[in-house]
Amino acid sequence: MNAHALFAPCLRFLTACVVVCSAQAPAWAAEPVAASAAAEPAVAASAPDTAASAPAESQRLDERIQAVKGDVIRLNRDLLVLEEELLFPANTQVAVFVSMDVGKLFELDSLQVKLDDKLIASYLYSPLEVQALHRGGMQRVYLGNLKSGEHEVVAFFTGKGPHFRDYKRGATVKFDKGTEPKYIELRIKDSTGKLQPEFDVKVWQ
Repeated sequence: MNAHALFAPCLRFLTACVVVCSAQAPAWAAEPVAASAAAEPAVAASAPDTAASAPAESQRLDERIQAVKGDVIRLNRDLLVLEEELLFPANTQVAVFVSMDVGKLFELDSLQVKLDDKLIASYLYSPLEVQALHRGGMQRVYLGNLKSGEHEVVAFFTGKGPHFRDYKRGATVKFDKGTEPKYIELRIKDSTGKLQPEFDVKVWQ
């Protein structure tokens, strides 16, 4: 059975809980208005107490809503992890990441990745995403399944090189897929000796 079919009802139920809690009015807001003039003194006497309890009740309701939202977020995270484990088991899992070291000699614009001559990822980068890579971030561009045996990854990097010239380079690696997950890192590095960017592929066991 598809993992989405298993998890979707849980997410819909929890989302409904948040909506119900958000829509629930505080008890003090539903108190009936006195219908007769005879009851006006009692209402007037209790008005300060009602006004004092209203903020506290509203705060308690808000805390309950936030607690339910937190539970939904945590459950959604756990479901995504479980879904990933079901859809991409360790014995067939392969993931491709992109990283950038310094990045002063190359400004990344786009990336294409092929696995066994099949295009598996094509990505255009915004300036903010490039900045995140410069700060040490690592982006996962592909997660999939792969049978055991020998395979080849080819990556094409396009951007601005030294002196803001258009720059396009490729990197390739062959690897053997066994029964363990395979993690592939596409690395962009500055070569200060050559004053050129370098591109290579690292296969992590």
